[in-house]
Amino acid sequence: MIKAIVTGHSRGLGAGIARALLAEGATVLGIARAGNPELEQAYPEGLQEARIDLADSGALGQWLDLGGLRAFLQGATQALLINNAGVVTPIGPPGGQGGAALAQAIGINVTAALMLADAFVAATAACPDRRILHVSSGAGRQAYAGWSAYCAGKAALDMHAQAVALDALPHLRIASVAPGVIDTAMQAHIRTVDAADFPSIGRFVALKEEGALADADHAGTQLVAYALSARFGERAVADLRQV
Repeated sequence: MIKAIVTGHSRGLGAGIARALLAEGATVLGIARAGNPELEQAYPEGLQEARIDLADSGALGQWLDLGGLRAFLQGATQALLINNAGVVTPIGPPGGQGGAALAQAIGINVTAALMLADAFVAATAACPDRRILHVSSGAGRQAYAGWSAYCAGKAALDMHAQAVALDALPHLRIASVAPGVIDTAMQAHIRTVDAADFPSIGRFVALKEEGALADADHAGTQLVAYALSARFGERAVADLRQV
C-alpha cells in the first residue's frame, strides 16, 4: 500500500504530483492552506487533506504532536513524503525584503520541510520502503540577484538531503530534485517583478513567450515516476531533466 504526503497540493506542480500519485492508486494526504476540490471530486477515497498554513511552524508542530501524520502513515508498505510547497517571495536585495516576508519564506521553504521530514522518519520506522523527495530548484545551485531568500531556501533542501543520505537510515531514500521551469502561478508572478529587483526577469519572460515552460501535470507525472523508481535516492541532489 502506497501512502504519500504532498505539500502544496492545491495547485500547480503540487496538484500535478498529487494527481499522478492518485492515478497510481496511492492514498494521498495533501497539506496546504486550501483544498483541491477537483482532486477531491475525482478521487474521493484516495485523497485526504490537512488544512495547515505551512508558514506557521507552531500550527504545524501542534498537528504533528496530535499524531495526524503518524495516523495517516499506518499500514503503509511504501511511504513517500514530497515537500513541494514553496514561495519565491520576497524578491529583491536585502534592505527591502522585510522580516515578516523572510520568516514566511523560510518557514514554508525550509522549516516545514524539515519538520515534516523528521516526523515522517519517526512515523515510518517499521516501513520497508520510505522515501523523501524535496522539490528543489536550479536556484539552489546557481545564485540569482534578487533571489537571495529563495536561493538560500532551496540550497538548504539540497544540503539537508545530502546530510540525511549520509545518516544511512534503514530503508530510507532521499533526494532533493530540481524539476525544471514549470508553468505555474509562481512563474506568472516572477514575470511581473521589476527588473531592478530581479535582473534575470528577461530570461523567464522569454521562456513563457517561447513555450519553453513545462506543463505542471506532465512534470508532476515525471517527478512521481522518478520518486517511485529503483533509481530514486542514488543521488541525493538531482535534476529531473538529467535522471
